[in-house]
Amino acid sequence: MPQVTFANAINSALHEALTLDGQVICYGLGVTDPKAVFGTTANLEDQFGGDRVFDMPTSENAMTGVAIGAALNGIRPVMTHQRLDFFLLALDQLVNGAAKWHYMFGSQVSVPLTIRLILGRGWGQGPTHSQNLQAWFAHIPGLKVVMPTTPADAKGLLLSSIFDPNPVVFLEHRWLHNTVGEVPEGDYRVPLGKAQVIRPGGDITLVAMSYMTVEAVHAADYLETQGISCEVIDLRTIKPLDWETVFDSVSRTGKLLALDSGFATGSVAGEIVARVAMDKFKALTAPPVRLAMPDVPEPTSYGLTRGFYVRAVDIAVKVMEMMGRSAEGVRSALPEPDPHDVPGEWFKGPF
Repeated sequence: MPQVTFANAINSALHEALTLDGQVICYGLGVTDPKAVFGTTANLEDQFGGDRVFDMPTSENAMTGVAIGAALNGIRPVMTHQRLDFFLLALDQLVNGAAKWHYMFGSQVSVPLTIRLILGRGWGQGPTHSQNLQAWFAHIPGLKVVMPTTPADAKGLLLSSIFDPNPVVFLEHRWLHNTVGEVPEGDYRVPLGKAQVIRPGGDITLVAMSYMTVEAVHAADYLETQGISCEVIDLRTIKPLDWETVFDSVSRTGKLLALDSGFATGSVAGEIVARVAMDKFKALTAPPVRLAMPDVPEPTSYGLTRGFYVRAVDIAVKVMEMMGRSAEGVRSALPEPDPHDVPGEWFKGPF
């Protein structure tokens, strides 16, 4: 299989969907911009025309209403926002419109709408441009919430989202767009609601999503050198959540550390801890733990964001504590990179 970036995998999925179904349309702020939302929508307008691929006014609420109306009439809209934060203006349309139609009209109609939202941190974006609000969306009945980590899942999950009859919130972390991996060609789909064990282990279960999965793998690599075997689960879909995979892993390891890129209170990680404590209490050999963002707005200052985020070192320290081991030397072995607020030298800005 060819090696492609996460961004190109998204582009491939959109190209495939637009080719497979003439009712698929793709629009949003920046879709036809030269930078094409990290390159994810590059060349689509040239190939499929301005009637199916187009920019939109800065009217998020209104244009989401347009998407719902189109979906109710047989079109499959893919609506894109360069930041999740911009989409907050359209929450009424999403929560009281898209999520409710199928239920309120006795399952006679559905809203096959996919909303791509870019999230993540870094580069001084601060409190209003870097929020991870997946728990908000997961709280709403009628919505599906997807957070891919790998390029293959980016393509496979986006295609499944576009052709799902329900409204899907598809969350892409901007730090993943330049990651590279093998991606199948053609109409490749990954089922929604199915997590993946990306690293088997026997001592502790690490449950993560999106970019936190990358940090979890880095931590697991280090912990293996310390004789601790971590099983890493990439949720992939936040709603519906694959409880069977989580429960099966915890039943074998007896320990759980749930990781979240959102705020701690009301987090997806908190829900995972609660459900495991309720349904798998007898399997636990230690109290389940979560690691998430602190309940304060994210700073803009480069100085204030140092040490602010949950990183591999924080995960490794917590696992050592849960295993009854000393965490001395962990922070020196896994130092925070410099600069700490970008994923690599290639990252030149938020767009």
